[in-house]
Formats: sequence, structure tokens, C-alpha cells
Amino acid sequence: MSKRLQIVLQERAYQRIQRAARLRHMSAEEWVRGALQLALREEPSGDIGKKLAAIRAAVMYEFPTGDIELMLGEIESGR
Repeated sequence: MSKRLQIVLQERAYQRIQRAARLRHMSAEEWVRGALQLALREEPSGDIGKKLAAIRAAVMYEFPTGDIELMLGEIESGR
């Protein structure tokens, strides 16, 4: 089901949205919906506490690793 959202913009912001939409041959409404979808994809999802706990647990381990410059060189050479 679709929901209606009404927002109030300053004239300059509205004009910028209209211009961006025109450049892409779309309506301002389509452009705003796309911008909102993009912003939502960029928004972190999930419980930040769980993510931090996983990172804290991971740094407790000590795994062997090589010299970063050597590893990058090997990657570049196709090894």
C-alpha cells in the first residue's frame, strides 16, 4: 500500500530538485522518490550494538598476517 508524504521545501531547494529531475527527463516526484530510496540504501541497517560486539570480539584474536606491502605486491602480480 502506498502512503502519501508531504514536505515543505524552501524555494531554492525545490528549484534545484526540479532542475535535477528535468535533466533526467523525470518528474520532481520521481526524482525525490529515487533520492529517498538511495538514501535509505545508504542508511545503516541492523543493530549497531551487535555490530560493535562482533568487531570487539574479532579484535581479540591474533591471526598471522604478512607484510602489507608484500601482500599488495603479490595481489598486483596476480599470485
